[in-house]
Amino acid sequence: MTEYFDALETRSPEQRDAALFSALPAFLAKAARAVPAFAAKLGGVDPAAITDRAALAKLPVLRKSQIMAGQAEDPPFGGLADPAALAGRRIFQSPGPIWVPEDDRPEAGRATARAFFAAGIRSGDTVHNTFSHHMTPGGFLLDAGARALGCSVFPAGVGSTDLQVEAAAGLKPSVYCGTPDFLKVLLDRAAEMGKDLSSFRKALVTAGALFPSLRAEYFSRGVSVMQCYATAEFGVIAYETAGADGQPNPGMVVNEHIIVEIVRPGTGDPVPEGEVGEVVVTGFNPAYPLLRLGTGDLSAVLAGASPCGRTNTRIRGWMGRADQRTKVKGMFVDPAQIAEVTRRHAGIARARLVVTRDGEMDVMTLHVEPTPGQTLDADSIAVALRDATRLGGHVALAQPGSLPNDGKVISDERDYTK
Repeated sequence: MTEYFDALETRSPEQRDAALFSALPAFLAKAARAVPAFAAKLGGVDPAAITDRAALAKLPVLRKSQIMAGQAEDPPFGGLADPAALAGRRIFQSPGPIWVPEDDRPEAGRATARAFFAAGIRSGDTVHNTFSHHMTPGGFLLDAGARALGCSVFPAGVGSTDLQVEAAAGLKPSVYCGTPDFLKVLLDRAAEMGKDLSSFRKALVTAGALFPSLRAEYFSRGVSVMQCYATAEFGVIAYETAGADGQPNPGMVVNEHIIVEIVRPGTGDPVPEGEVGEVVVTGFNPAYPLLRLGTGDLSAVLAGASPCGRTNTRIRGWMGRADQRTKVKGMFVDPAQIAEVTRRHAGIARARLVVTRDGEMDVMTLHVEPTPGQTLDADSIAVALRDATRLGGHVALAQPGSLPNDGKVISDERDYTK
């Protein structure tokens, strides 16, 4: 059995960059012909000149706020999708909302399969996939990767905890796939129901923080859990690799099918190795060509190659947000969604969403101040919060003038070191 998914993972960095940047000019030229907004983004730059990282770094970073504005003006894709390449593809909605065409190329499935393989998962394993298969791409993305590796997949989806426990106890899958905290929900509920879920031996998680304490708990229960960093636009951007003892090697290895840069937030300037900056990605999806998209996520490059032998750049993984968008229970919550809640309740003078942890679970609490002379109804605001974010949360009524006047709408107060 090979130690790597394929030979691409052990190319020299020079070979990898040469391959990516030899393919990029032709990809950009074709996208510019097919996609009007993409051609405008190039700003007259000849695609043939974008042959290395220095040339790429001279182009502007594309912001999700620009995509949202473009899609509002020219729905549904803001001119960034190639209509001729959409036939037969799914269309997803990511938070914002932003419409995202599916990347259904075989190489996209193989890219996700790398993350499964690096986590120690192999052909013949059965995967219990608890990501959503509606509206957002997570369920289909991980399904494609597991099947590309040769795994069988149970599309469990989200929720219905008792039914999922019953199904897993019967099917006995060897692999869990989903958000980091839902595996604990399943294992704890199985113990309460007297069901045996000891078939779970490995897990690949994403769409949330895998806290060290939670990983250690899973390991003590016989489950080796690795994580990957993925977005709706690009799929798996980077993934952890497992050591011989089942524990993770330092950092995450960047995937083979994309170009990743770390830039100073608010600019497009690459930062030195080791410095924290925003993750910027260029992809090769012909249906949805994205050039230097700023993810809004923070990370940093780790020096050297991974002990596993894979030679691509390592990043430290997700280190927070360059903006205030915050991931809660696997879903992004955006300041614009909190603004929608306040618009629905004219009596709210100021609102601040605070994200914390209760044990291993994410908790969000919306603190609201009333305008003078107004009385707020916490229950109706909680309904508006769920409608806007698709997540449940608490509402705390604050005294007028008690919330910080610092411009912060979302405050992530989780401790990522524990």
